Amino acid sequence: MKSELQDMSPEEFRQYGHQLIDWVAEFFSHIDDIPVLPEVAPGGIRRQLPEAPPGRGEPMDAILRDIDRVLMPGMTHWNHPKFYAYFSITGSLPGILGELLAAAFNVNGMLWKTCPSATELEQVVLDWLRQMLGLPETFWGIVYDTASVSSMHAIAAAREQLRDLQFREKGMAGRGEVPRLRMYASDQAHSSIDKAAIALGIGIEGIRKIPSDDQFRMIPDALAEAIAEDRAADWLPFCVVATVGTTSTTSIDPVPAIADICEREKLWLHVDAAYGGSAAVVPEMRHVLDGCDRADSIVVNPHKWLFVPIDFSAFYTRKPDVLRQAFSLVPEYLRTSEDSEVENFMDYGIQLGRRFRALKMWFVLRYFGQEGIAARIRKHIQLAQALARRIDEHPDFERMAPVPFSTVCFRAHPSGMKDDELNALNERLLEAINADREIFLSHTKLRDRFVLRFAIGNIRTEAYHIDRAWGIIQKKLKESGL
Repeated sequence: MKSELQDMSPEEFRQYGHQLIDWVAEFFSHIDDIPVLPEVAPGGIRRQLPEAPPGRGEPMDAILRDIDRVLMPGMTHWNHPKFYAYFSITGSLPGILGELLAAAFNVNGMLWKTCPSATELEQVVLDWLRQMLGLPETFWGIVYDTASVSSMHAIAAAREQLRDLQFREKGMAGRGEVPRLRMYASDQAHSSIDKAAIALGIGIEGIRKIPSDDQFRMIPDALAEAIAEDRAADWLPFCVVATVGTTSTTSIDPVPAIADICEREKLWLHVDAAYGGSAAVVPEMRHVLDGCDRADSIVVNPHKWLFVPIDFSAFYTRKPDVLRQAFSLVPEYLRTSEDSEVENFMDYGIQLGRRFRALKMWFVLRYFGQEGIAARIRKHIQLAQALARRIDEHPDFERMAPVPFSTVCFRAHPSGMKDDELNALNERLLEAINADREIFLSHTKLRDRFVLRFAIGNIRTEAYHIDRAWGIIQKKLKESGL
């Protein structure tokens, strides 16, 4: 009989743990047969769940049954080989096992002393990744949860570098001696950059969006002109965000030219390589990070394209002392006798509690190895290039952006159709493609044109999946009567 004062017994855990592992294994064995999108109306899942929590514990059998009965009908399967929306991601099975072990340990790696293994494994794993990406030894790393949080820390460090203004001590508000701060990003930068500016008190007006060229890359000359104009208008430029793998098109900003400007103007350069940076693991793709060795900080998300379960964001900086100055605050109850000899990761960010995220990446890196990971990324790039060629060759479709990685932006463009009709056509086409729930695509807008995005990145995606998807896309266009 289950005790109300103790945890689940090891015997019961073993029984249901085996059952759940078997469920997961079966799930992946037949994932091709599962719709990638759910067929459920808003509120449909919630109505199947009790409004109040259970007063007494329920048997695990009932809980596990509700996975199939309640949750599965409402699941959008991001871990599906036919998930091509947003940035396709993979929680690989070795990573899932690492996540399980991390949950069992349940450590808080805020200090070295609170779990030496968590701190030191994080240091090792991030150094391994740094080497795989070809970044210099001068880069120091830390794990955050997402690129949004990583970029916010980068911008906070950039602001902290303006030491004469004492933002840490006196804040930004109500001080006439503080000039208006200005940061720069391209018009293709991720929305998290805007959110970071909001959170840090810089504000939307403190961001100047630099126009991009016909390949959706930041224009360096326009950046230089904007900085000069702002200085003349009494703004204080302090930070530039470049992107390697923009969200809409995966374009690569010209980081070397941007770095030249930042060095000349003494501005912090942060590179958002959350998606595209992973490709540098492939030797022939190492060029995508050209110039990033000169950045002050860079973020790469292994949970996007290195097969690590979400969430895991690797943040590197050449100036960890500035980052620490921005965030270190050590109350008496967190002081330890080892502080002068070790790294306490709590000093380098807003969070105190820190999960043992390095464990799942350690599992992934050791299981696949650098060559295995590179081979899988290379395959995704090849699949995307093959799809791009099909689109280029088809008279009723057109590619809308370069394909430097494994994401293809395209739209239907039947001959004779007017430009003002194309947006509505492609919006209807996307809805029709996703309505069958077999594949999932997302969209963006490029220069006000509605564009479909096909992102390949799941470890289980094969050429026959892409063949099937391309067939569905063509079929849905044909069914539209055009």
